[in-house]
Amino acid sequence: MDRSLKELNKVSGELIQDLNQYWKEQNFQEDYDRLQSLIEKVNDPKLWDNPDQAKTVSQKRNELQLRLDPWIRLKKEILEFPDLVELTFEELGESGLDGLNQDFERLFLEFEDLQMNDALSGLDDTKPAFVNIHPGAGGTESQDWAEMLLRMYTRFCEKKGLTVNLVDYQAGDAAGIKNATLYVKGQNPFGYLKCESGVHRLVRISPFDSNKRRHTSFASVHVTPEVDDEIKISVEEKDLRVDVYRSSGAGGQHVNTTDSAVRITHIPTGIVVSCQMERSQIKNRDTAMKMLKARLYELEKQKTAEENEKKAGEKRDISWGSQIRSYVFHPYNLVKDHRTEHETGNVHAVMDGDLEDFITAYLKYLVKTKAIILS
Repeated sequence: MDRSLKELNKVSGELIQDLNQYWKEQNFQEDYDRLQSLIEKVNDPKLWDNPDQAKTVSQKRNELQLRLDPWIRLKKEILEFPDLVELTFEELGESGLDGLNQDFERLFLEFEDLQMNDALSGLDDTKPAFVNIHPGAGGTESQDWAEMLLRMYTRFCEKKGLTVNLVDYQAGDAAGIKNATLYVKGQNPFGYLKCESGVHRLVRISPFDSNKRRHTSFASVHVTPEVDDEIKISVEEKDLRVDVYRSSGAGGQHVNTTDSAVRITHIPTGIVVSCQMERSQIKNRDTAMKMLKARLYELEKQKTAEENEKKAGEKRDISWGSQIRSYVFHPYNLVKDHRTEHETGNVHAVMDGDLEDFITAYLKYLVKTKAIILS
């Protein structure tokens, strides 16, 4: 974007304000002061009389420095940019604006990237994710809406370069789905998709209504990280009800002709998971158990988050069942996220998997509200 000298001064001032605000929100100054203290300790020869303590202090210094160094360098460049604009314009006049605009774009994008790195620093963000989609009340309407969401997430994952596999698919009575679960792998799958947990609301003229009336439909999405071997989730056999049945997949290679599908009900919590995409009952059971452990792990994290918010006196509703986004096809076109207020009128692009802006807005919201769960 080509900006005039006046416009460059304006946007660089705004960028400085945004950086200073973010620096304050993230308590970077306290971290910076702590880093200087650790550097002084590491440089003190007496520290090395105790190798174990020296190792601990050095490790803390290195971890803090790794996080802060990019921010320290970027802050220096952003704060010095107005002086660079003034000196360059004095020397080169308007011929220097192209280079200055390029420098500003680079600084702006680096600021965005570092915020995203902070937002994706959660303990589980790098883990594979299970995405479960379930229609609300409303029969065919909601079941069709759930299948539209299934397609939306599949397309998003494909565009993002994530590997997506359908591990459970239960077709609706007349159209759509009764339930579906995706297993997503790649770079930060849970980190990107965690913001989709909640109730999604659709408003449209129903294709199933001969009177062409407007209908409102709901579907719930539940995103959980896969639990690795380092995290111990205790599940006792006496708490499980395991049912096997014949698969009723999406068709083609997904349809199995044997009773290989597995449904597991965790009796104490009422959580139900199922897998039917493998021909082997044993493999389906293993996958279903992974899904169950992921749901139980997320449930424990949610309880911890709720307890922390109560202690902090916060009022924010973090339940996965809260309505998070509306998709309006009639009487106007609008998709709006009710948490971040981000919206777009390009409904069809969103339904085709264009979720990047919504996810970015939510990740920034998480950082700002410090809602990232790190433990």
